[in-house]
Amino acid sequence: MSIEVANESGVEVDAPRLASIARFVLASQKVHPLAELSILLMDEPSMESLHVKWMDEPGATDVMAFPMDDLDISRGPGDDADAAPTLLGDVVICPQFAAAQATKAGHSLEDELAVLCTHGVLHLLGYDHAEPEDEKVMFALTDELLRQWRGQPS
Repeated sequence: MSIEVANESGVEVDAPRLASIARFVLASQKVHPLAELSILLMDEPSMESLHVKWMDEPGATDVMAFPMDDLDISRGPGDDADAAPTLLGDVVICPQFAAAQATKAGHSLEDELAVLCTHGVLHLLGYDHAEPEDEKVMFALTDELLRQWRGQPS
């Protein structure tokens, strides 16, 4: 899987760690290995612009996901050996916004960024949390994936 991380936030971030968690999430969800993903870290003013433009909501936010339309992520590693790479979409994260959330949650910025990256990738894969039941499923999956990625026992 190809995962590109671009940091335009002005905050030092462990890009290989973000790529690692994203790769783990994609593999755990059996996404085709030729899939491509972009992770973009932005500052608060840039994130606010995206949030207003695409969600019609004021202020910055922590993470946004922009999936590609008409994407078929169901193909497994053995399917269609001649398949071309497929762009899943973009996960956009605001480290400044995440830093405040990390403080409230009582963990590090790097841990918060791992949560947000996982959350964003799951959105690209079709998970949502608009309804209470969907929220339970998505947040439980996020917690389980992070636990597995960190190598914690069940």
